[in-house]
Formats: sequence, structure tokens, C-alpha cells
Amino acid sequence: MKTGQINVQTENIFPIIKKFLYSDHEIFLRELVSNAVDATQKLKALSSLGKFTQDLGNPTVEVILDKTAKTITIRDNGIGMTSDEIEKYINQIAFSGAEEFVKKYENISEANALIGHFGLGFYSSFMVSKNVEIITKSYLEDSVPVKWECDGSPNYSITETTKETRGTDIVLHIAEDSEEFLEEARLDTILSKYCKFLPVSIIFGTESKPKKDDAGEFIKDADGKMVYDESPKYINNTKPTWKQSPSELKDEDYKNFYRELYPMTYDEPLFQIHLNVDYPFNLTGVLFFPKVKNNIEVQKNKIQLYCNQVFVTDSVENIVPEFLTLLHGVIDSPDIPLNVSRSYLQSDSNVKKISSHISKKVADKLEDMFKKDREDFEKKWDDIKVFIEYGMISDEKFYERAEKWMLFKNSADKYFTIEEYKEHTKTLQTDKNSEVVYLYTTNKEEQHSFINTATERGYDVLVMDGVLDQHFINHVERKLEKVKFARVDADTIEKLIDKGEKTPSKLSDTQQDSLKHVFQSQVSNNYTVQFESLSETDNPITITEPEFMRRMKDMQKLGGGGGMMGGSFPDFFNLVVNSNHPIINKISTDVETKIGKDVNALSSEVKGLNDKLTELRKEKDANKTEIESIENEVREKEESKEKMLKSFGSDYKMVKQLTDLALLSRNMLKGEDLTKFIKRSYEILK
Repeated sequence: MKTGQINVQTENIFPIIKKFLYSDHEIFLRELVSNAVDATQKLKALSSLGKFTQDLGNPTVEVILDKTAKTITIRDNGIGMTSDEIEKYINQIAFSGAEEFVKKYENISEANALIGHFGLGFYSSFMVSKNVEIITKSYLEDSVPVKWECDGSPNYSITETTKETRGTDIVLHIAEDSEEFLEEARLDTILSKYCKFLPVSIIFGTESKPKKDDAGEFIKDADGKMVYDESPKYINNTKPTWKQSPSELKDEDYKNFYRELYPMTYDEPLFQIHLNVDYPFNLTGVLFFPKVKNNIEVQKNKIQLYCNQVFVTDSVENIVPEFLTLLHGVIDSPDIPLNVSRSYLQSDSNVKKISSHISKKVADKLEDMFKKDREDFEKKWDDIKVFIEYGMISDEKFYERAEKWMLFKNSADKYFTIEEYKEHTKTLQTDKNSEVVYLYTTNKEEQHSFINTATERGYDVLVMDGVLDQHFINHVERKLEKVKFARVDADTIEKLIDKGEKTPSKLSDTQQDSLKHVFQSQVSNNYTVQFESLSETDNPITITEPEFMRRMKDMQKLGGGGGMMGGSFPDFFNLVVNSNHPIINKISTDVETKIGKDVNALSSEVKGLNDKLTELRKEKDANKTEIESIENEVREKEESKEKMLKSFGSDYKMVKQLTDLALLSRNMLKGEDLTKFIKRSYEILK
């Protein structure tokens, strides 16, 4: 027997390790199983080199739970260790890493990592154990099996022991505060999370399988009940799809792997990208393009990061470009160390290269799909465009790659590249300022009447109804020269694509001024009444939402701005009255017939008062009191006129009916107002 003290300066090192690693204490199992796999792989390597000539047998790693003894054993039949190797690798190298960790992080509140970086893999076992044993026998001939034991202090012992087979058993005597790990379900969850794709078979417990005879028929007992065999339960797939050659895989293989990764997902992926890089860094993996739902946040954290088939994390924001966190799949790279901090990832040169390469690989794949089979690419576009838009907004290099094959879709379900669409629209949709106006809709159903008005004039309307489309419109608008986007319901079509051509109005300015108050009686102050000299066949009233204010409001909803103005942006609308429509002219005539005399009298009085004000203000020593008195009188008479006109409008069923029709066409007439509109409509029809 040999006893000793690990040569460290820091006292009570194990409590410090446990304290700093406590938030990740389940990692102990990943570390110990990974070490066992490494030991097995090393023996395989020696065998392939001819340095180990014995039969390898069936190399496995077994996790054994003994709830009665309160132990967890991690057993491998790998390379094993001699007494000298324990002294070197356990007492010196690994523990020196532990001491370095403590010295570096003992005064830092956040040390949530770097186990593998400091060689702490084995010593993570003391996070959950009060005592740890290593029982090991080297693969070398005539080697003597030994047992190392430590209770968490710097003191240890090494004794000779009995062990028939090569390999290593790590026996953890679980501490009272970690007895949650003595539950089979807890260990099974951890192994499934971290060790699901390790290259050596992992056994944990047993499973019952129906017994079959030589003919493949199920065997039953005398009572006709199925006979079961107890067999070892293998928890991992040793040859995951991403470690295989793409040339050997079929589309169904990828789909099966996707189901293995996400057993609770029922939608199949649209397509996948198989990554396989060995220079200037090592990287393998498979990335799947899923069908993205409207809430893109729900889709994140679906890419799993592995290091040599050991699960590391599913938070890969600093490893893959932000927009590709919407993808699903696996990335495996030994060049990304286990348990690295966020700041380390952001500064590591290999991580930056990997991120850039993945972005390029995705762009190349999409461009290849576009060139090889555009029709199929267009069929997938609605499901993948959120990835493309996200990438073009957030990654300048990706934008440059994607602008050649990024697609617009119009209301007729036809697709165009950026360049194609400009050619398609520039002849008809260029305004008086030589800007090409891209009309778009965010909802084909709700904005149907506006789309119809535009298409009747030969204009094209894009469908921009995606979750990121408002961000994307703002971004691409800055990129394109002499192009602007306008939602199809932002104004009348003549204003949206202003050709500089004016149609004479059938209403005078005075008539329009009177009607403005008549129609204002039907809407709140959030509406501005405007007059447009449209054709007689255009709608008498149209409700539009100004492009700028609506964009600001939409961007605020997406978290892209508006908060600086304080609170939410209110809704602003224009109530556009067609001054050339026969019905509007009839209402104007009725106003003049019924209250025109009184309105004109007030207008005349106001004019007289304003003329008097003009003369008074010209005088050198103007009487300010008299001026203020006349100004008040002008305001009172203007208010009286406005009140008279609004009272007329509120009692005039036709004005209310026209306004409600305009609201109804925008799906803005609801509740009691809708009920009254329906009732009024029946009355008018009588």
C-alpha cells in the first residue's frame, strides 16, 4: 500500500471545486463517461497500429447504479492504468489543473466552466461524491491491478488489488447532498443528453425484449404469455449521421436522424446541409432547414454542439451566425473546447472561422438549389424566407451572397429575384421623381380591395406578410437605388405612384371645407379628412394608413424602435374623400340646400371680421384689446360653423353609411358599430 498527499498549495480544494461547478454538477457523468470512451478509443488505436495484439472483444462503457450501496460505477475495458500512470495522470497532471482553476477563479463570482480546459474531467466526480475509488488494470502484459482512493482531501492511497480484466472502474460514493443522482431516471436523462452519440457503446441498466425462436417467431409460455429476455440497455448511437460520408446517405437517412434528434417534432425538415471540413479547422455536422412558424423565438436552441461526439450545449449563438440559430441539427468540432465561457467563444479565432464557414456553406447550398431547380426552390421559399431575410438583415456578407437568388412573391404567387422584379415594375411603377414604387400587402384578405385597385391599373403588388418582412423592407430599401416600398393601403393609388398628373376637382375649396367637418363628425381625432380628385368610378371614401407612421408602429411591435418616443405609437388614419364621386357631390348639394344659408352667413361674417383684423394690424398703434376681441369672435363663429356642419353630418345616414363602408372594407368596423351598420343597411334597403 502507498499513501501520499497531492502536492498542492491550495487547502480545501475540493469544496472550492464543488462550489464553483455546482450549477453544472450533472456534468460529472459526461466527463467520466467521456474519459472512459477515450480510454477505449486509445486501445483501439493501439490495436490498429499493431501495438496491442490481443482480442479487443466488444469494447463498451457501462454505467452501474447501486442504490443500496449508494454508488455509481463507470466501467470501461479500455487501456487501463498502472500505479505509475495513476501517480502521473491523477495525482499530478489532473490535479495541477484543478489547482490552476482555483487560483484563477477563487475571487470571481462567475466561473461556470472550463472543466475540460483545466483537465478537471476526473475531479468533477468530487462535486457529487464523498469518496472516489479508481480500480484499474493496464493493457500491458503482467501489469498489476491497483486501487486509488481519495475522500476529497489532498490525501490519497494506492494499493494493489484484484481485477481480472483490463480497463478501469471509477466508483463514486455519492454524498448526501447529491443523492438525486441515485435515481435511475435522473442518470438516464443525463446520459441521453450528453452521451447519446458517443463512438463507443454505452450500457446503462437492462431492458426487456420479446424472445424469438430461430424462425423469428415470438416465444410464449404455457399460458400463452410472451416470454421476455433481459438484455443490456444501450443508450447511444455510435455512428450518427453527421460522422458518415454524405455519398453513402440517402434522404431517408437524414429524415430518420432528424426524428432521432427531435422525437417530439412531427414536421419533416425541408432539406439539410451536411458539413465536413478538415482544414483550416475540423468541423462536421448536419444542419436542417425546418418549417418556421410565425414565432421565430420558439425555434431557437435547436442546434446541438458536440465535441468529438460529446454533447456540449444547445446555446450556439456565438458559434453559428445569429440568423442560423433558427436551423436545427448538429455541429461537432474538436476545435471548440468543452465548457467554454461566452467571452471565450466571442474572442476565439477558430470559433469565428467556423461561424463564417457555416454561413458561407449555407449560402452556397441555397444558391446551388436555386440554380439546379428553381421551381422546387420557389416551392420551398415561403418556408425558408425568414432564414434568408434574417441573414440578409444581420450579416452583410450573407446579403451580398443572397441578393442574387433571394425571391419576392407577388399577389399572383409569382416569384422574382431582386433584379427581375425591378425590370418587371420599372415601366409602369416609376413615379414623377424617377423612383420605382414597390407596392406590397401584409394581408391579402384584409387589403384585397386595395390590391384590386392597384392590379386593375396594371400595377404589381408584393406579398410581405412574414414575421420579419417589416424589418426586411426597411433594410433592402436602403440598399436599392431609386426604389421605395409602399403598402398598398397607405394612400390612394394615385398618391402611392404619383405620376404628376392632376384630375380637376368637381368641388370647390369652400365646398371641401364644409364637407371636411361633415365627415369629421363620424370619426375620432385619429383620422384626418382629406380630399382627392379621383375618378367617378373610384370609391367615394377610402381609409388609408400613412406609410411612415405605420412602419414606425410595426417596428416598435417587433422591438425595432419607437420606444424613444415614449409609449406606444397611436393609430393614425386618413379618411380620403373622392371629390369627383356622384354621391359626394350629392351630399355637398344637400349641405348647401339644408344649411348652406346659415353656413354661408357665418362664413361671410368670418370674412368680414378677418378683413377688419387685417386693417387693424396694419395700423401703427393698433389696439391690441380690440384685435384680441375680434380674434375671439372669429374663433367662436368658426366653432359655430364647425358645430353646425358636424351636427348635420352626424344626423345624415348616408354620411355614416359611407364611412362605415370604408371602415368595413378595412375590417375596422366591429362590435356595436357593426350591429348598427347592419340594421341601418336593412332600413336603407326598404
